[in-house]
Amino acid sequence: MARVTALPEQPPVVLVDNGSADGTADAVRERFPQVEVLALTRNHGAVGRNLGVGRLRTPYVAFCDDDTWWAPGSLTEAANVLDAHPRLALVNARIVIEPGARDDPIVAELRDSPVPGPDWLPGPALGSFLAGASVVRREAFQAVGGFSSRLWLGGEEELLATDLLSAGWELCYLDRLVVHHAASPVRDTTRRRRVGLRNTLWFTWLRRPIAPALRRTAFLAVTAPRDRTSALAWWDAVRGLPWVLAHRRTRPRQVETRLAPLDAAQRASAARRYV
Repeated sequence: MARVTALPEQPPVVLVDNGSADGTADAVRERFPQVEVLALTRNHGAVGRNLGVGRLRTPYVAFCDDDTWWAPGSLTEAANVLDAHPRLALVNARIVIEPGARDDPIVAELRDSPVPGPDWLPGPALGSFLAGASVVRREAFQAVGGFSSRLWLGGEEELLATDLLSAGWELCYLDRLVVHHAASPVRDTTRRRRVGLRNTLWFTWLRRPIAPALRRTAFLAVTAPRDRTSALAWWDAVRGLPWVLAHRRTRPRQVETRLAPLDAAQRASAARRYV
């Protein structure tokens, strides 16, 4: 909060407290009275972002996780770019790992995105993004419903990205925007991996045609660790099949064609694995 409230842009700030029980919400209210605190009674996962967006009236919203912060000037640059490109729904920043100020391994994949895009895009076209390092056009975000309540947290960006592209919006990476990330050690990594694998399977069958969905499912079956966490993730995915099939809506053919190159990139990715 100290870093966010010190930004030269002085943006309105909404802190969504996702059901913490350690006094965080009260501490922020006391130390940062200019921040609007939305204290939830339970952890809503990524839907907490939806609720935060709903409290704002600005045309653009910069997301920030509890272990990321924006570099001074990046929000101004993001707003200028979004002003200049009215069909651009979201920009993803470069992620710098702290301490050490080195690029996150995912940055190379964002820079070299294989997704084709229109000539007017100010940076490489993307088929997904990282929420804690992105600035979104509020109108576009709300029009497609924001983050899914069923996915909770973990890979939830892929579904939203596909829905934005299917609605005619664009996403891109901008190297000149910078987000710092000091990864929090206070994480239930086992639960994250279980939910992340489940969500990938759910997304695949919610939006992909049969043939690519089968190929991706087979790839995950071969490459995911063969342990209890993976087994539970597959069981969770199977239990959710009635919901998935009821809400299955394959993305338009032109979107599927544009994003098809991501399959090979994801198979070769060293930055995103279920380990």
